[in-house]
Amino acid sequence: EVSSALENLFAMQLDSAGLTGYVREYQAIPGRKFRFDFAFIEPHRLLIEINGGTYNGGAHGRGVGINRDYEKGNLAVQHGFRLLQFDTKMVKSGVGLETTERVLRGEK
Repeated sequence: EVSSALENLFAMQLDSAGLTGYVREYQAIPGRKFRFDFAFIEPHRLLIEINGGTYNGGAHGRGVGINRDYEKGNLAVQHGFRLLQFDTKMVKSGVGLETTERVLRGEK
């Protein structure tokens, strides 16, 4: 799958903040095709989803897509991962990066 411009922007933000060591398009759930946009695997076990299209009728804003997102997120938690999800506004404003930094540092 081709990375979106929004995912590339988030990757640039992570890199600029020195938050390296992530994997992109990580298949965290054995036996499932779900891929997570970003993963900080060990020791953090943190997955990050960038959900563009939330407000413009994209897949993340329609019933079937929302249901798939719930299933994917719940499976990640069942497999011992933590999950952060950000929309376009959160990435562009820097909230996504700030939240990720706090979680990786163990802050609330």
